[in-house]
Amino acid sequence: MILPVIMSGGSGSRLWPLSRALHPKQFLPLITKNTLLQETINRLDGDFLGDKCLDPIIICNNEHRFLVAEQLRQNNSKASRIILEPMGKNTAPAITLAALAALDDGDDPILLVLAADHVIKNIEAFQQAIVSASIFAEQGKLVTFGIVPTHAETGYGYIKQGSLLTANNEQVNATSYTVASFVEKPDLAIAEEYLASGDYLWNSGMFMFKASRYLEELAIFSPEILAVCKEAYSNKTHDLDFTRISADIFKQCPEDSIDYAVMEHTEHAVVVPLDAEWSDVGSFSSLWEVSEKDEQGNVSQGDVISQSTTNCYINAENRLVTTVGVDNLVIVETKDAILVAHKDKVQDVKSIVNILKAENRYEYKHQREVYRPWGKYDSLDIGERDQVKRITVKPGAKLSVQMHHHRSEHWIVVSGTAKVTNGDKTFLLTENESTYIPLGQIHALENPGVLPLELIEVQTGSYLGEDDIVRFDDKYGRV
Repeated sequence: MILPVIMSGGSGSRLWPLSRALHPKQFLPLITKNTLLQETINRLDGDFLGDKCLDPIIICNNEHRFLVAEQLRQNNSKASRIILEPMGKNTAPAITLAALAALDDGDDPILLVLAADHVIKNIEAFQQAIVSASIFAEQGKLVTFGIVPTHAETGYGYIKQGSLLTANNEQVNATSYTVASFVEKPDLAIAEEYLASGDYLWNSGMFMFKASRYLEELAIFSPEILAVCKEAYSNKTHDLDFTRISADIFKQCPEDSIDYAVMEHTEHAVVVPLDAEWSDVGSFSSLWEVSEKDEQGNVSQGDVISQSTTNCYINAENRLVTTVGVDNLVIVETKDAILVAHKDKVQDVKSIVNILKAENRYEYKHQREVYRPWGKYDSLDIGERDQVKRITVKPGAKLSVQMHHHRSEHWIVVSGTAKVTNGDKTFLLTENESTYIPLGQIHALENPGVLPLELIEVQTGSYLGEDDIVRFDDKYGRV
């Protein structure tokens, strides 16, 4: 059986302001109505794979855990487990944790390692490549997938193909190549040489191998990673649907990619070519390339009116965006930020994110609309001593029992029914009813109904930060 391992730890900073640290690109519906994570799961379902794939292991960080769980629920998907990395240590430790989890179930499946934020349009070609790769993985090979290049790209690493290998089963005649070498991102002249030779593939960051074979090779070339991951995993705990790895132990793990830790050293690496309209959607230019365009070459999403506009990517999330006489631009409007960039300079968007982070501005970390396990809130307005939020609580969900040292709150129900704990009283509020929560008062909010609860919260006080929360009880296990 094939056990997909979906790595969902990226930040997607080059797609700011759509992608933020706490809501990165894998959780966004950039191409279809589904998010990239949901599309990654959905493309494992098809005629070629049939019932060969088990429910996936998903690896993410602690801050994204409820996003992952909610998107699985919306997609009617299940994960065999969701592993929470205490901190990012690159791909080799993450895959090691997944391999240990797979063997922990008493089996030795073939792991199919995928990123949660890739776009693959030709699903049939993708699944055929997986079937081919699985034959070599059964033979003990460590398979990587190399993307057949369409142009001289300087933003990807490359894999040089070696000797041709063939194998077959009842379904398919499979081909792969030994890996002659992994090559770092080239300059344009060298990339053009690679393209002309026909011997090089883009390094996709997708892999396939038996769990035990990966760990055997890791023990040879990166034994410290294996030792620390084994100890951290053996000290795991379970929290709701999540598997938590020991942070104190895992922080000692060396940080390394699977390429550097294993694939560049092993004699058992092979590469399977993949020609399936793949993109890592690493920038707005690549997002423009894989999106549907109008006759003028524009990609327009939302309320957009354009005149004499060509080859642009325009995304209007909340307001009307109009353009006249522009070419080759990226224009992105969100509730709290607007980006205007030349399409040839979109790799530099990350520098804007770095400035925001250095200035400790919230815009680098999350959208104005922030998701929580119980629902979401939207900060409508904020002043020096006041803030107004629209809060949405899912049916059956409950915010933590909490209090604040520096602010009072006034709740007004817009729609639905609220079960409110305010000090030593618990009562119901419905549309147009309200309650006032003084500073220091213990309180809680719950939606006992079957419809979403919408309310307006008005905060006043000397400090309005999200860290002014003292939790006494929380059904989601938050501190």
